[in-house]
Formats: sequence, structure tokens, C-alpha cells
Amino acid sequence: MADSAVNSKIEKLKEMIEECNSIVFFGGAGVSTESGIPDFRSVDGLYNQHYDYPPEEMLSHTFFERKTDEFFRFYRDKLIIEGVKPNITHYKLAELEEKGKLKAVVTQNIDGLHQMAGSKVVYELHGSTLRNYCTGCHKFYDIDKIKNSVPRPLCDECGSLIKPDVVLYEEGLDDAVVTGAVNAISNADMLIVGGTSLVVYPAAGLLRYFRGKYLVLINKSTTPYDNQADMCLHMGLGEVFGAL
Repeated sequence: MADSAVNSKIEKLKEMIEECNSIVFFGGAGVSTESGIPDFRSVDGLYNQHYDYPPEEMLSHTFFERKTDEFFRFYRDKLIIEGVKPNITHYKLAELEEKGKLKAVVTQNIDGLHQMAGSKVVYELHGSTLRNYCTGCHKFYDIDKIKNSVPRPLCDECGSLIKPDVVLYEEGLDDAVVTGAVNAISNADMLIVGGTSLVVYPAAGLLRYFRGKYLVLINKSTTPYDNQADMCLHMGLGEVFGAL
């Protein structure tokens, strides 16, 4: 896209944000990749070298139960990333919330970076690596317990297995989180969707609840919803939010 076309779209986006007072941001892996968190679906030769199973299988509930130690080896290697910090997108969204314009962030990410940047209303569809609970007595543990417990994390109180509070394949989304996300999207006058290809369900299905004025899609590649959007920006999120 030529610079002049990009600039005019960014200016138009600024006007739309100025006009709206109930904005919701719906984000996917592309929000976090700019903080150095890889999208585990991206092609990565390391899987072939280190693991005998595809990532989708290793992050399933069945695998967690049947091959627990292997699950945690993969989980520690791939889902716990040290020293990551929020990027410009996270900070700009927190700023919009502080100004009263952004009402909620709905995210498919599990890294807690939105909260780290200052966002208060965050619906984490797939949970968070920062929360972990004993499957027996439900005692809470932080990420260090998972990181430092090899081969598997066990509860100090009752000895039961500790499970990360992330939604694995074969598990359903949390009803309260989905309800909150649906309500936020239903009441929004603007929905900005960023860093997601919108092919993972049920999360992508949340878009059908939007009845507001402006649907904006920001993603490097095309999505199935491009033709329904009021604006499409095939760019990195950092470029767009950095210009706002």
C-alpha cells in the first residue's frame, strides 16, 4: 500500500476513534508477536527436532492427562517466554481505556501483556499462563511454580497436579468470560480486530455479535471478514498504533 494511501487510512481511523465512545478491541497472536512471543502455529523447525507430536495434539486435554510430563516439557519450552514486555499496541489500548473510549479488550492470547500495560477490562478467551491451580485443592500458583517444577508441578498442600489456567484443545471456553466478551462486543459502537486471521472458532464467531457503526480489521494477511469491514489495514499492528 502506498504511503499516501496508508496515511489517509490512518487519518480516517483517528477520526473514527474520535467519533466513538464505546470501542472494543479483539486481538489474536499478532498482538503479541511484536513483543517477541512466537505464534506457535507458525512454521518452526524446532518442533520436528524436539517433539514427536504436532503442537495442537500436545496442547490438548487428552495429552495433558495421558502424557503429562511431555505436555509440561512442551509447555515450558514454548508457552513460557521469559522477559517479555508489552508493545506499543498494548500501551495505546490501555491509554484509550484510560480516556474512557475503549470499554474492553477481548484477547485470544494467554500472556497477560494487556494487563501489564495497564488495561483493566480484559476478557482472556483462552485463559492465562500467569494463573495456575491445583486440580485437587484449587490452591493458586504463579508461573514460577510451573517453570521450576520438572518434570511436573505438584501442589505443596495436597500433592495433586497443578494445571495452567489455559484453555486446551478439547476444552470449552469459560462461560463468564464469553458472556462478558459478547456483552462488550454487542454494546460497542466500534470494533477493532487486530492480529488474528479469524479462522479459530469459537473465538472468531464472536464477531457476529457486533452491531455497531465501524468494524476495522488490522492484519498482515487477509481474513474471511475483510469484505464485511468498514476499513481493512493489511499492516502490522505496531505500525498502525504507533501512528495513532
